[in-house]
Amino acid sequence: MSEQSRLLKALAREPVDTTPVWLMRQAGRYLPEYRRLRERAGSFLALCQDPPTACEITLQPLARFDLDAAILFSDILTIPASMGLGLHFVAGEGPHFEHPVRTPAAIDALRRPAIESDLAFVPEAVRLTKRELAGRKPLIGFAGSPWTLATYMVEGGPSKIYRHVKALAYDEPAALHRLLTLLADTTADYLNAQIRAGADAVQIFDTWGGTLSTTAFETFSLAYIRRIIDQLDPAPVIVFTKGGGGWLESLADSGADALGLDQTLSMGAARARVGERVALQGNADPALLYARPAAIRREVAAIIDSFGPHAGHVFNLGHGVTPEVEPDRVAALVDAVHEFGTG
Repeated sequence: MSEQSRLLKALAREPVDTTPVWLMRQAGRYLPEYRRLRERAGSFLALCQDPPTACEITLQPLARFDLDAAILFSDILTIPASMGLGLHFVAGEGPHFEHPVRTPAAIDALRRPAIESDLAFVPEAVRLTKRELAGRKPLIGFAGSPWTLATYMVEGGPSKIYRHVKALAYDEPAALHRLLTLLADTTADYLNAQIRAGADAVQIFDTWGGTLSTTAFETFSLAYIRRIIDQLDPAPVIVFTKGGGGWLESLADSGADALGLDQTLSMGAARARVGERVALQGNADPALLYARPAAIRREVAAIIDSFGPHAGHVFNLGHGVTPEVEPDRVAALVDAVHEFGTG
């Protein structure tokens, strides 16, 4: 980029003129322009696998809001989808795999996808988006953490108790480690392809890391996040572990440049725990966007005040924008961040 952006400065814990903001799921179903494209495409996967459409969706929120970054429109399940497990999306339920992998034999039969062929549509979408952004805003690429991907692959879809994958961890830990190693190395290749195509930063979504015990988190999630980071080309790395507040210190030692926080933590307390080791991202309750603008402004100001007058804060939600949110509430939040943000 011709001039380093607020986001990249904040990730490097450098002074900024005001707090940068981007939102998880900032492109998606709450935007009417997205819904129109989704109706024409016929399926969510069709949107993700068509680079010009993915580029268009990525840019939609930037046309509406003064966001400080774009995040590539894609899905964390592109890697397992490319392994022939029969990914499809069920209305009201989310992603499902026709062929879950629940045995050592099924894991050992998995084929490692080739990024340049099986997943070429993702770096191509990055290239198209970078060209359209023309240096105006940075672009964030992303991937799911190995543990999070494994939960979907073993369970076959969303779960509340993670019955199958946790049983596998206890009964066949060596097999689960083989699966996680495969996913970590593939994810490193996948993120490097995004970085080489132009992504300015990348985020690892460890969405279900918080479902693990402390020992299991270190063994089955954090170890593989570290494995990914160790293989990445130079670029800022954000790690977001939903429900990971108990492990901030370990996450800060993962090699990440920034940690994403969910809304269960105080920004000030989190910063006190990690000091200057990493930037922090977050952490408004996503449900705040159902409130009126005055309440949104109060909460934004409180979160920024909690972080304090320090470098290294990227404002975000504690998870993604939900489909029922009105776009004007997102605008109110973004504007409030820039108004109350600290340099």
